[in-house]
Amino acid sequence: MTITAQLVAQSASAPMRRLGALAELDAAAANALELAVASSVTDRARSELQIEGQPIISPLLVVEGWAARARILPDGRRQFISFLLPGDLIGMCYQEHPLAVATVVAITPVRTCRAPSAEVSPALRRAYAVSRALDEAYLLAEIVRLGRMTALERIGDVLLELLERLTLVGLVGNATFEMPLTQEMLSDVLGLTPVHVNRMLQQARREGWIEWRGKRVTIRNPVALASMVGRVPTRVQAP
Repeated sequence: MTITAQLVAQSASAPMRRLGALAELDAAAANALELAVASSVTDRARSELQIEGQPIISPLLVVEGWAARARILPDGRRQFISFLLPGDLIGMCYQEHPLAVATVVAITPVRTCRAPSAEVSPALRRAYAVSRALDEAYLLAEIVRLGRMTALERIGDVLLELLERLTLVGLVGNATFEMPLTQEMLSDVLGLTPVHVNRMLQQARREGWIEWRGKRVTIRNPVALASMVGRVPTRVQAP
């Protein structure tokens, strides 16, 4: 028995929507996810969900809210390595006695649940595998963004990534999405100063790339912006 795309789309669970978009889920996978989400807990903004070098007790699924993987330098400087959005997995490891390789900090209040075991069903195992491949793809994109892109290209590229990822869980309408990031947080992921980020955002507005009002961002022409910054849709498996 499979879960139809319509049922997945109607589900209130971001993990169900995202994992169902990555691989067709069966009844066992859907039931396990529903039970896990029902036992979810909420952590306050700025809480540490995992701490670098500490044991990972259980892999987690983000049900609601935004978090980030971060490395903190001895002098307090911070680098956001990647954002963790609704439906994403945190700390899914396959070695024995895993340790966290980065600190995971809540950007907003974050609701998480324990990720069901991949042994629940082959369908869930496939979805987890695709999710892990996407994590690697986004990490490689971040390396290229920091290493080779101009400041303005970095802004456009990271916003397109967020658009792509939030679309997967149904959190985008007319290229508009809620984004709770401050300019300081963007500076931490883009390797720029907050002042430089502010200048680049103003230029992106002047260029007609984006509208940013309050916590809502609209990308006016995603196809044109992707062409300008050289971004292609993230793909990790053949159709």
